[in-house]
Amino acid sequence: MAGPVHYEVYVRKTAPAPWSLQMATEDRAHAIQSAEELLADNRAAAVRVTKETLDPETMEFNSVTVLTRGAPEVARKRVVADDQSGPRCGSPEDLYAATARETIGRVLEDWLKRQGVTAFELLHRPDLAELLDAAGIELQHAVQKVAVPESQAVGQPVHDLVRHYQRLADATIGRLVSAGRKNRFPDLAHHSLADLAHRLDGQPERAFIMGGVIAGALKGVRGGRARLERLMDLAERAPMEGPPRALVLVAIEQLLCEMLAARTSLAEVLGPSLDQGASLAAVVRMVAPREVDMLVRQDPKMALQVPVVDGPAARLGARLEAGEFPLLSAALARMVLRELMSPRRLRPNDAAGEIYILRALAMSLTATAGRLLTLEEVQSAFNERSKSLVTADFVAAYVKSCTTVLCEAESLTRLCENVTGLANKRSAARWLSACVGSLRFETEMRGQGATQTAAQKLGVLAGLQRSIRACGLTERDEAEIVTAIGTVGGAVEADARIVAMLARSPAPLTQKLSVLLRLAAGETAPLGPAADRAKAEAVKLFRAPESRAALSAAPEALAPLRSLMQAAGLAA
Repeated sequence: MAGPVHYEVYVRKTAPAPWSLQMATEDRAHAIQSAEELLADNRAAAVRVTKETLDPETMEFNSVTVLTRGAPEVARKRVVADDQSGPRCGSPEDLYAATARETIGRVLEDWLKRQGVTAFELLHRPDLAELLDAAGIELQHAVQKVAVPESQAVGQPVHDLVRHYQRLADATIGRLVSAGRKNRFPDLAHHSLADLAHRLDGQPERAFIMGGVIAGALKGVRGGRARLERLMDLAERAPMEGPPRALVLVAIEQLLCEMLAARTSLAEVLGPSLDQGASLAAVVRMVAPREVDMLVRQDPKMALQVPVVDGPAARLGARLEAGEFPLLSAALARMVLRELMSPRRLRPNDAAGEIYILRALAMSLTATAGRLLTLEEVQSAFNERSKSLVTADFVAAYVKSCTTVLCEAESLTRLCENVTGLANKRSAARWLSACVGSLRFETEMRGQGATQTAAQKLGVLAGLQRSIRACGLTERDEAEIVTAIGTVGGAVEADARIVAMLARSPAPLTQKLSVLLRLAAGETAPLGPAADRAKAEAVKLFRAPESRAALSAAPEALAPLRSLMQAAGLAA
């Protein structure tokens, strides 16, 4: 037989909150009424009434839900498995991994910036550890920044993770301070770096001790340029080969990766006067000096866009070129890609300059493709950057300095040439199509008071057409833009009656044919009505009996015209 029965009322204050017991009673009606009142008075987001029956044999309650009202319960899924839900760092050694150092650098960014050091130095210098331990609030906030998101990710209580990471931080600081008091980090002022590396070879904590030696050598050195100079001096003092050399260079590389990841340090190393685009170009030149120097020799204009790397940055570039510090090379190359894919302008106050520096970066990174980055990664980054070049704000800034609509058309043509990606090409083509198809473009080109003659205007339009064909636009966009320019060119020629005047001119036959064929071939006039009229007039001249007689009498006069006839689509 069933044992005693009672009813329990549970509530959830908010939809994602857990159930909590509100009351218990032996009266079913009273339990249900109380639950309804709690919900009606907005004292709970949801209510539930359960019937609890005691089993006399097991002395356990069997629960049956009688009523559920209110917001549905939010299903909570564990992000990780139960056997992997522990803290991500369990011992002081775990904090020295690259991902852990990156996290430390992020949560202690302001403190590290004030001290002018990196996370690597913090983990290897006893004086910095004691300084951070004395600043209890800084360390406490850093622990909370790590524990709160990890708690949400793995489902563990925040307080448990805070206590764990606080103990871990205390143990790490204690270990580092103890090592300093035992003089486990020799001072390079009294010891040879190469000898230390050879003595540490094979010891279990050789990486920890060498890291402390390298970090200690930077004590008191402020500024990215001076710190890089000191690290390059240490690299020169490293053993010549073998594991001892790797022991020194690995520690230096880890410190360099963190130091150059900060924009302030990178600006100090390369020069504070460089804008974002020039800084990225300098980084590429530092990482790949051989490829960039080759491009500069081939195209001297590149020298105007890519700054010269000198001083400690040049020393680092020479080591990177020799194959040392491969992780640093990859990190710097990917940093350039991240900046290219970000919305940050390369040259905020110079839209045209941004096109030029972007072209220089594209050539430089493409030349290094396969060694540092894949060609697909480079193309993807420039496709992403090109999206910002076809926005209304950028295009308005880009053509702001143009005083004529022809200048705008030429600028937009350069934009079409330099953006990458099919969608971006289409967007740039729409800007150009709107420009050359506008009434303002036709009015300006046909204007009587212009400084250019009609023949000069036709030549400019022909050159614009050729530039557009070299932009790599889709057939539809290219045909639309070329046709619009050809239509304007036809109107300009019709106003000036250039073809008709040539046909009636007393000039020699071969000279008239040469000029007409150049117009028909699109060299001195845009393809379209103007070129078609010139072609028709040239055919008429060729068919005239007196012309045929003159050309037959002097066949050598026809030889120079053969290439023009082929270009104009006439049989030679």
